[in-house]
Amino acid sequence: MSEKVKLSYKGKDFEFPLVEGSENEKGIDIKSLRSQTGLITYDPGYKNTGSCKSDITFLDGEEGILRYRGYSIEDLCEKASFIEVAFLLIFGDMPSKKELNYFNNEIRKDSLVDEDLKSILKSFPKSAHPMGVLSSLTSGLIAFNPSSVDIESEDDVREAIIMLIAKFPILASWTHRKVKGLPLNYANTSLSYVQNIAHMMFKLPHQDYEPSSVVVNALNKLLILHADHEQNCSTSTVRIVGSSHAGLFASVSAGISALWGPLHGGANQAVIEMLESIKHDGGDTKKYMEKAKDKNDPFRLMGFGHRVYKNFDPRARIIKKAADEVLDELGIDDPVLNIAKALEKEALCDPYFIERKLYPNVDFYSGIIYRALGIPTEMFTVMFALGRLPGWIAQWSEMRKNNEPIGRPRQIYSGSNHRPV
Repeated sequence: MSEKVKLSYKGKDFEFPLVEGSENEKGIDIKSLRSQTGLITYDPGYKNTGSCKSDITFLDGEEGILRYRGYSIEDLCEKASFIEVAFLLIFGDMPSKKELNYFNNEIRKDSLVDEDLKSILKSFPKSAHPMGVLSSLTSGLIAFNPSSVDIESEDDVREAIIMLIAKFPILASWTHRKVKGLPLNYANTSLSYVQNIAHMMFKLPHQDYEPSSVVVNALNKLLILHADHEQNCSTSTVRIVGSSHAGLFASVSAGISALWGPLHGGANQAVIEMLESIKHDGGDTKKYMEKAKDKNDPFRLMGFGHRVYKNFDPRARIIKKAADEVLDELGIDDPVLNIAKALEKEALCDPYFIERKLYPNVDFYSGIIYRALGIPTEMFTVMFALGRLPGWIAQWSEMRKNNEPIGRPRQIYSGSNHRPV
C-alpha cells in the first residue's frame, strides 16, 4: 500500500500520495491540493517545492554528493572529457567511441556563425557587460535559424542541440575578445572541443598558440563541474521558459540572464572583487579572517561555504588540485592570488571555519584559475555559462519530452481590497 500524507482542514481530512525518487528522496504530490481544498502552498523561492521529476542530476548537499546520470563527479573529472559529459547529460548515457566520433564531427560541421551576427556584436559598446552581450548573441541565433523545432522529431531536436553546442563557444569567445579589444577568432576544427575554446579565446594574431595541457585539463574540469546542478535558478528558468514551447535558443538565452545575477553565476566574480578589496586595504588576511568571524561586522568571506552543500563542496576538492597546477605551470606572481592562497590556508586550519564547515567552494577556486589565465573578472560568468550549456540543453529536452505543462506559479495576494477610483 502506497504511503500517503493526511491534511486536516475545516474538520475534513484530505490525503495526498507520496512520490519517491530513485535515491529515496520523498515528496508530497499536491497536484490536487487546490481542487480538493481550495488551498495553495506558500513557498517563497520554491525552497521546498519539487517542480519536476528529473533523471539528470542527483545532488545530496548533506553528504557532498554530485552525480550526473548516476556517474560521480569525481569519476567524470578523472576519466571523461567535457564533450563526453555533454553527451551523457543530453542523451542519457556515456557515448561509445563511434557515437563520440559522430558527435564531434557533427559539432565541427556546425562550428560556423553567420557573419551578419557580427553586426549585433559591433553594436555593443566595449563597456557592455559580457553576459548581456552573450544573451543577446544567443537570442540572435534565432533570427539566423528561424525554423521552429518539432519536439516530436528527434532529428529536429538533435539539429538544434548540435547547432547550439557548436556555436556557443564561438559566441563566448567573441564576447571575451570584444572585452579585450582583440580581433575575433574562428573555430579550429582540428582541435578538441576544450582545446578549441582555449584557441578561440587566447590566440593572438601575431603569435602561434599551443594550448597548454595543464590549462586545457583545468578548463575541462571546470566545464564538467559546472555542467549541471539540479534545479537551480538558471536551470529552472530554462525549463519554465521552454514550458511555453519557446525554442531552445530563446530558453537558453533566458537562462544566461538568470545566471548573470550575483547571487547565482556571479559568485566567482565576487571572490576576486573581495580579494582585490583586501589587497587595496593592505592585504592583511588575518585581519579579514577575524572580520569574517565577527557577527557584528558586515564583511562576508566570499567563496567559502555553500547554500546547498552543508559539508565540503565536492567540486572544490577536484578543482583545488587543478588550481594549484595552473598556478605552478604559469608561474604567476599576483598579489591577489597570493592573498587567496593565504585565506585558503588559514580557513582550512582555523577551528571556527572547520567546525562550521566553511570550506573554500568551487567559486573560490574557479575565480583563481580564471584570473590566472588572464580572463577578465566580468567574463567569469560567461565561462560558467559555457560549462552549464549541456545541463540547460538536457533539462530543456527532458521537460519537452515529458510534455510538462506550462509553468504557472500561484500567489497569495496581499494588496489593497476593492476601492473606487
